[in-house]
Amino acid sequence: MTEKNERKILQVALDVLELERAVEIGKECVEGGADWLEAGTPLIKSEGMHAIRTLREVFPDVVGIVADMKIMDTGAIEVEMAAKSGASVVSILAAADNATIEDAIRSARKYGVAIMADIMNVDDPVERAKELDELGVDYVCVHVGIDQQMKGMDTLSLLEKVSAAVTTPLAVAGGIDAEIAAEAVDLGAEVVIVGGNIIRTAKVKESTRKIRESMDSGLRGKVARKRLKKTLDEEIFALFMQVSTPNISDAMHRKGVMRGIKPLFENIKLVGKAVTVQTFEGDWAKPVEATDVAKAGEVIVVYAGSKDVAPWGELASWSCKQKGIAGFVIDGAVRDVDEIRRIRFPVFAKCIVPNAGEPKGFGEINTEITCGGEEVKPGDWIIGDDNGVVVVPKERAYEIARRAKEVWKNEERVREEIKRGKTLSQVLDLYMWEKK
Repeated sequence: MTEKNERKILQVALDVLELERAVEIGKECVEGGADWLEAGTPLIKSEGMHAIRTLREVFPDVVGIVADMKIMDTGAIEVEMAAKSGASVVSILAAADNATIEDAIRSARKYGVAIMADIMNVDDPVERAKELDELGVDYVCVHVGIDQQMKGMDTLSLLEKVSAAVTTPLAVAGGIDAEIAAEAVDLGAEVVIVGGNIIRTAKVKESTRKIRESMDSGLRGKVARKRLKKTLDEEIFALFMQVSTPNISDAMHRKGVMRGIKPLFENIKLVGKAVTVQTFEGDWAKPVEATDVAKAGEVIVVYAGSKDVAPWGELASWSCKQKGIAGFVIDGAVRDVDEIRRIRFPVFAKCIVPNAGEPKGFGEINTEITCGGEEVKPGDWIIGDDNGVVVVPKERAYEIARRAKEVWKNEERVREEIKRGKTLSQVLDLYMWEKK
């Protein structure tokens, strides 16, 4: 069993597909203070054992080259090929059968490498960690996977439970940033594994150093700081404010984009939950009455049924602005756009016309509607900017907001690599991934 170290280990997961990119990012990580470099599962699946051999060759002084194999079967042979390729730590899934894990451990002892068992997705993580402790793995990895992180699972809560149950050194992974890294050390983690919050930043070296310093200062012997907890809606709002509608569209696999609906002015940003309105041609009663229903920070979303008559204009926009309503989106027309632009109230519409209709009172507020070809329900999240408008179902809002932030991070890193002289096709190695 591995002895606990005084200096905690910072492991950086090189979760990219392109080996050349992994090497360049790895160099910056080592300069920033990373102790171990991990050939992430995507990289291994893309490049095979060549990725391990290359990392060992390029980084001969790095003690830990980790092969994130996520072994589920044939434990001995997979450990053997990783070890012979230059790995010093090999990961196996705790969900694997005990026979597979025991065989992997025997192989690891034969070839002088360590086994890290990943408890991601097991039914009872604490009980499984105890079993792994008895089996004799070198590290138990408390891991909340990316898809689980997107839905709000908390890595530190799980770490605290496992730490109290086992004596095997613990690794921790899953959405780790500088603050969480310090808390993880305080909770007993020997190895802190960081992926996106290092490798998807523009300044990898600085990001690595920040986390290294956080781990070294840590919270050991102190009362752990309590992180300021936002409500879920506050967290979703903050995340959507940090990303663009293209980021969100990518996160939703090109779903949710309202067709033909554009902003009335530039440098516009809109984030809020929907108050929906169904009205009919020329009838502006329900859209205007929605101003009384909507709360501060919400967005009025209207299906109007006509491009030729405007059920919305300056005076209605003033009412919303005074009340703190976030914005207005309409599958239809608006008017008085010069005044709306002057007061900079966020309005997105299909058409601009001069004429209004009559307040007849037909239609309904807070019913399911279609706007720009997309289904919108009351409470769904509406995000608009210079590119257009997307709708995110309220049930998936937190997940999509987190995924959009990951898209944003990845683009930050790609942008930096382009600035260093590569083209986009070279960064992403498009020729390799073209269908043959």
